Amino acid sequence: MISRTENQESGRMQKDKQAGFTLIEVLVALVVVSVGMLGIAGLYVHGMQAGRTAMFSHQAVTLAGDVADRIRANPRAGAAYAGDGANNNCVAGGVDCSEVEMAAHDIFVWAQQAQNSLPNGNIQVQFNGATVPPEYTITVGWTEPGENRTYVVVIPVLGI
Repeated sequence: MISRTENQESGRMQKDKQAGFTLIEVLVALVVVSVGMLGIAGLYVHGMQAGRTAMFSHQAVTLAGDVADRIRANPRAGAAYAGDGANNNCVAGGVDCSEVEMAAHDIFVWAQQAQNSLPNGNIQVQFNGATVPPEYTITVGWTEPGENRTYVVVIPVLGI
């Protein structure tokens, strides 16, 4: 912007040049950019949290699917799946296990998988033999910052 002022001493016109931005304009621009960057940082953190939750949810669904498959493979165990786990070496050792021993071994393996893949992960199985066909309620739980999460699935299993 060019402004003209009259110099009264010499009687001629002088040109005063004003170029660039003022300090106020720079500070306002800096505040606007800072607010925008804070918004982007907030979205980034929210996206990271959502990604973590999605990963843990995927692990929970995978674990519940494994539990359901093992229960379907050993349908005669019934209420044994609601009991305690034990390392009976049923699979790797080639030991001939009963249905109840296999159920205890499955529970032992699930507990290890839950602890290895989920923060404070746990798996609980409830058996309801009063329904036809009998139902198993599989609950996979884990802890995320600020909240406890669970995934629950109910599967009917026909006994053989």
